[in-house]
Amino acid sequence: MDSSAEASSMAQGLRIVRLVADREKRGRQLLGVSQLAAELEMDQSRVSRLTQELCDLGLLERVDRGPFRTGQRFFSLAASLNTGWVREAGTELEALVASLGLRARLSVRDGYRVILLRSSSNDAVPGSFVKPGMVTPVWCTGAGRALLWDHDRPALDDLLAGVNYIGIGGPGAAHSTGEVWDLMTRDHAAGFIAAAEEFEHDVVELAVPVRDAGGAILASLSVLGSRSEIGTDAGSFAAVLGQAAERLGAYRV
Repeated sequence: MDSSAEASSMAQGLRIVRLVADREKRGRQLLGVSQLAAELEMDQSRVSRLTQELCDLGLLERVDRGPFRTGQRFFSLAASLNTGWVREAGTELEALVASLGLRARLSVRDGYRVILLRSSSNDAVPGSFVKPGMVTPVWCTGAGRALLWDHDRPALDDLLAGVNYIGIGGPGAAHSTGEVWDLMTRDHAAGFIAAAEEFEHDVVELAVPVRDAGGAILASLSVLGSRSEIGTDAGSFAAVLGQAAERLGAYRV
């Protein structure tokens, strides 16, 4: 399992979907494989493979080897962003910004990857990589480790078996599954995830899981700031974060 390659494939697939959806929304000419490859400056054979996978998932569709358009699965996923707890997350994220002065994110897990669903208005600048659909590792981000909150050691070993830890993450990142478990054990005692420079230099991410009425983890809610911004207030910030997560989990899906 090459986690960096998998994350790269997902990111490139999302770029393709975004381009197809944007052209369709704007009424512009739809594109085939070679045109997508040229527009995105990607290898044509790679675009061919990724578009086939996206069609298999229902995110794209293509009739008689014609141009690509968005598929039905894309619309059902887009509709879900305007319902229940995901819709309400926008308000909660901005409330966290107002009360804590930090950046805020809502994320979900796909295997050993974390997918960003929503981010606060102060979490990106023009040209920033922080956009919905951004993919990061589950083991070296606060959001990711909050999504692993209910994993016991055997489940963690199974999920991260074969993951390549080399060269991924910041100076505080774990370099083995054992180190991930040690961090999880430490954070369970505190009641929240505190990931200090695990993904980015001088960035501390505090995170908690968002649970549904049955207790299952739906997502993770996190805030990010520099070491000086977080200071010694991590516990109080996490308490506010936990209250926001409880409110989100109470919304009907």
